[in-house]
Amino acid sequence: MTRFLPDRFILALLATVGLASFLPATGEAATVLGWASSIAIGLLFFLHGARLSREAVIGGLRQPKLHGAVLASTFLLFPLLGLALQALFPHLLAPELWTGVLFVCTLSSTVQSSIAFTSIARGNVPAAVCAATASNLLGILVTPLLVGLLLHKSGSAGGIDSVLNIVVQLLLPFVAGQALRPWIGGWAKRHNKILSLVDRGSILLAVYSAFGAAVVEGIWHLFPLPELGQLVLVNAMLLGLVLVVTTVGGRLLGFARADEIVLVFCGSKKSLAAGIPMATVLFGASTVGVVLLPIMIFHQMQLMVCAMLARRYAAAQPAANAVPLAAE
Repeated sequence: MTRFLPDRFILALLATVGLASFLPATGEAATVLGWASSIAIGLLFFLHGARLSREAVIGGLRQPKLHGAVLASTFLLFPLLGLALQALFPHLLAPELWTGVLFVCTLSSTVQSSIAFTSIARGNVPAAVCAATASNLLGILVTPLLVGLLLHKSGSAGGIDSVLNIVVQLLLPFVAGQALRPWIGGWAKRHNKILSLVDRGSILLAVYSAFGAAVVEGIWHLFPLPELGQLVLVNAMLLGLVLVVTTVGGRLLGFARADEIVLVFCGSKKSLAAGIPMATVLFGASTVGVVLLPIMIFHQMQLMVCAMLARRYAAAQPAANAVPLAAE
């Protein structure tokens, strides 16, 4: 039953949302919290840059067909399916929640869980490392561009200002971390557990700031429980469609089973860790809390569904056929 329970980070997120719901920051405290959140997000991406192996990035060039399929699923298939669901069921969700669903569709893939599930399923782990890395690197620039394309009509986000904000708050710290990696990369690797706490603390701070502002605007009065249930349904349809398309697509493209697993798990994920900082940069304080609801729900759903799917893949494949991580 543990596979169906939220992980500790999701529980921490839910506790943070609860705290923001009952004790939101207001006035000058909210202003200070906003600055602190921006600084924490910059630190988050600086640490990502310091820890990311350049060899993993270069290794992505070795299987262009597979990585192209993963990127197409992440940044093309997802947006098309999101737009199709919105066109078919426009009144199922409020416009603000549809904005959040489309924002989910623009995000990069996860890193840790994509690699972990690929390993459990006995897939091509080195290729998963490269695919997830490439997705996250491209997402820093591709996500705001896609947000602009999908949401510009409603004025929710997008445009040159959003891209510039991403460059200043996310890309520059990341590049700085990469530039300093020869000097601090070893230190970052040795203290990975501590830095992981910094990562998660940064995200929790951003969530508290975002939901606090949303609560002040009356978020919980805007969306009754039945509508939140409909949001779960939309996320389930989106995830189910992507899993079917990536599975069938991998076989039609002639991928080996190990590479099909990479496409399924890397191509179906959306990163909560990237989504929260992105949302705080791209959307206004009064709307960002609402926009974050779909990605928080989608993130937990993808973990539960992919955990079961990875075990099914593993049960159908001898351990001797697994691709070792040492090939990275």
